[in-house]
Amino acid sequence: MTGPELIAIAVFLFTYALIIDERIHRAVAAMAGAAVIVFVGVVPWEKIPEYLDLGTIFLLMGMMIIVNTARGSGLFEYIAIKTAKLSKGSPMRVLILFALVTAVTSAFLDNVTTVLLLTPMLLYIAKVMGLNPVPFLLTEIFASNVGGAATLIGDPPNIMIGSAAGLGFNDFLFTMGPIVVVDFIVVILFLALLYRKKIAVGKEAMETIVQTLKGLDEHAAVKDRTLFIKSVVTILMVVVLFFVHDQLGVQPAVVAMTGAAFLLFWSRVPPDEILEKIEWPALFFFGGLFIIVGALVETGLIGQAAEFVVSHVHTTGEAMIIIAWFSAIASAFVDNIPLTATLIPLIHDMGTAMDVGPLWWALSLGACLGGNGTAIGASANVVVLGVAEREGINITFIEFMKIGMIVLVLSVAVGLGLLWMRFMW
Repeated sequence: MTGPELIAIAVFLFTYALIIDERIHRAVAAMAGAAVIVFVGVVPWEKIPEYLDLGTIFLLMGMMIIVNTARGSGLFEYIAIKTAKLSKGSPMRVLILFALVTAVTSAFLDNVTTVLLLTPMLLYIAKVMGLNPVPFLLTEIFASNVGGAATLIGDPPNIMIGSAAGLGFNDFLFTMGPIVVVDFIVVILFLALLYRKKIAVGKEAMETIVQTLKGLDEHAAVKDRTLFIKSVVTILMVVVLFFVHDQLGVQPAVVAMTGAAFLLFWSRVPPDEILEKIEWPALFFFGGLFIIVGALVETGLIGQAAEFVVSHVHTTGEAMIIIAWFSAIASAFVDNIPLTATLIPLIHDMGTAMDVGPLWWALSLGACLGGNGTAIGASANVVVLGVAEREGINITFIEFMKIGMIVLVLSVAVGLGLLWMRFMW
């Protein structure tokens, strides 16, 4: 093993150890690891933009600006009160209702956009109902990652797979859509069973919650009606542009930043008030992590590991199982974008020996659902935990992983079984 490979592995493992330990903030750990990688030249300075994935970072930044600007209008409190009233005071209904909204929205919007819009509402509802917000936040994360697997535009790996394999929107919708529906039901049943006691309230408490909700006026929650209207118009405009960005030849990050600039210009809200509320630690964490993972790609380590796995298969069925589980477990710890980029050419190469059609769906399943495994497995995870941390709610790496790994195994096992029934039987 060469020197650069040893350095890349050592920095990767040490950084993740610091993230798991949590005595040093994960953003600081990632920045320090990235600094070492660049300082010793494992990733050359000129290649940083190649691995930094500015599309993800600017998408996050743009949506954070939109969300924080809209928050000042009372928009999220309005939606939260309406949703809470629909639940009729039942915490379990709130959990299921928000999970459903999150999954459906994540199928048609970027996962990060979805959780940025919904997390403030969940925190508000939990506060109003006097409930522990952790079960609701974790359920939102899992539902977002499951829902994102349903369509071509729901998760970045699907976009990459669709382009490489020539698969369209309807291909994903009719292949992955039914699998996601079943997976969603399985995951929600598991979470409802797991949290039934933690979010349960007695009859008197339920009546108190109902009375509290009745006393809330969603219209009174609107602090600035003009900003409210401008925020709704801007968000709808951004959503529409997300749907058609591919036809326009515009990147999602450009849509988000355009929407952010438009809302700031239109609303005249002082930018310093908004920019200081951006989740800067999350953005720097992503930046550092992208460079650290880029070192593994630059030295060829990810390619070697993936090639070793797929070189030991002889049939499409074996390959489908290995690719699904390998991509799922790896995606829990390594960003699924470079992982998907590495596996795509390998699957192409396997086309000379077997039918690789089912393998694209196995890769989509694993890469998208693997993000549920750990707190850093998907962008949505990091963003939700970052927002929660700002509100004084701490969800540790181990606490997340204990539940996330079960969700990962359940969803991938069920999804793989359905893929097997469709393509192998």
